[in-house]
Amino acid sequence: MAAVELLATTALNRHFGGLQAVRDVQFSLRQGEIRGLIGPNGAGKTTLVGMISGRLRASSGGIAFKGRDITRLKSWQRVALGIVYTFQVTSIYPNLSCYENLALAVQRRLPGGLAIRFGGGEGAIAGRVAAALARVGLEEDRDRLAGELPYGHQRLLEVAMGLALEPELLILDEPTQGLAEGEIAQFCTLVREIAEGATGATVLLIEHNMEVVLDLAERITVMDRGAVIAEGTAAEIQGDAQVQRAYLGT
Repeated sequence: MAAVELLATTALNRHFGGLQAVRDVQFSLRQGEIRGLIGPNGAGKTTLVGMISGRLRASSGGIAFKGRDITRLKSWQRVALGIVYTFQVTSIYPNLSCYENLALAVQRRLPGGLAIRFGGGEGAIAGRVAAALARVGLEEDRDRLAGELPYGHQRLLEVAMGLALEPELLILDEPTQGLAEGEIAQFCTLVREIAEGATGATVLLIEHNMEVVLDLAERITVMDRGAVIAEGTAAEIQGDAQVQRAYLGT
């Protein structure tokens, strides 16, 4: 069966004053794949996914999701379509419990939204919250304040919040930052399960830990100075002379 294109950008650009952070990016994702996005600091990776998720407006160019033009849609409208972005810096609510953080995410995907929580519909939420906590190994922290979690576990909570939104495209920005070695291995297993499940999501992974990228990504896209300079399998990227000069320092 031919691969189905989930997302595509066309000549995508973003300017910040006189600085061109992303320039003429042609980028596409296949449904169900795990894609790595790498590059040196300042390469434009976070700006690119900011435009894909709707948190940044494109200066020019277009973005299509499942064949639909989403270039002008707001970020919350893209979440409703299934595009979920977890941040490089955690975006949890530290003074709420892990359960409450997840409940806020879950209810956004249930009919009635906030009315469910305050209208006696906790039962519709509790099962999904429990499932999301279990997927990231935080079941025992259900009632703990999110701000009391170690930083690495705060990142896992944020991933759980993303999963609770039932994404078709899950964008993970530096998700292993702060995780111990054993936790990184568990995280890699989780990402595979996310992509391979019955309702598997496409995963776009921005990550500086090259071992994680090489282990997980079916294909890798490399950016430098705002542009895509290479794309291919792990072996192809490792053997690419331009990538070695720009990213690997050889």
